[in-house]
Amino acid sequence: MLRTLQTIPVFVACAALFAMMAMTFCDVVSRSVFNAPIEAATELTRIFMAVVVFCVMPAVSARGEHISVDLADGVFDRFGLARWRDAAIFIVCGVMMIWPLQRVWILAERMRDYGDVTEYLAIPQFYVGWFIAASLAVTICAMIVAGLLKIFRPATQEAGS
Repeated sequence: MLRTLQTIPVFVACAALFAMMAMTFCDVVSRSVFNAPIEAATELTRIFMAVVVFCVMPAVSARGEHISVDLADGVFDRFGLARWRDAAIFIVCGVMMIWPLQRVWILAERMRDYGDVTEYLAIPQFYVGWFIAASLAVTICAMIVAGLLKIFRPATQEAGS
């Protein structure tokens, strides 16, 4: 069930990436051949990029698939502390993401209050802000739960990897 729920945002991100790719292709062709670029391409690219990045962020974060540097892994493995290190990193990073969540929410509310819309399509910008805030909230929960699972149910984490 959880794996199925994880695939939905990944498919949404894939669809947004494909739409962005197709739009960019059409924009380049129409700009080069007809000298008529797609006017809203820039704002749509920004929205698609937000969707791509923030849709997959909870899944990537919960699985620990971020880029990492393993300079001290040998030391932690030698002393059997790798699980505790990973748990601490998950929990601390999850807690630290509360601040960006608050800032994004405040900015989204400010955009809503000011009535900010995109230039060509007049899409209310606070929707993107709310989407980013919601994705960050899910990411925070996923990271803290993953950290707690590393502590209390390490076998679950190893089996899921």
